[in-house]
Amino acid sequence: MPLSASSRPSLSACFGGLRAALSHGIAPWTLTWTAIAFAALALAFASGCSRAVLVPESSPIRIGPETKARVYTRVGDEWVLSENRVEIPEGWYCVPPSFVEEKE
Repeated sequence: MPLSASSRPSLSACFGGLRAALSHGIAPWTLTWTAIAFAALALAFASGCSRAVLVPESSPIRIGPETKARVYTRVGDEWVLSENRVEIPEGWYCVPPSFVEEKE
């Protein structure tokens, strides 16, 4: 059943609670910070949660899709950290240092 113009609540009726809160001595900044806190919490819950999984030293891992990271490269006898993030192809293995024999 469609609402007629006379049965729809007026704009002043919609904001009546806000007007009442302000008239009872609640500071406008309190309402502003309450709205900001509510919006931040809603955004945090809507974005989902992430979970970290610790990988044991004895286990290699396999790279997933769209992985970008800073990596170490061997320059002479020294490992140098890259300045930029590089894309690591999906399916590559990443092993702990104990799996690699260092040259002497």
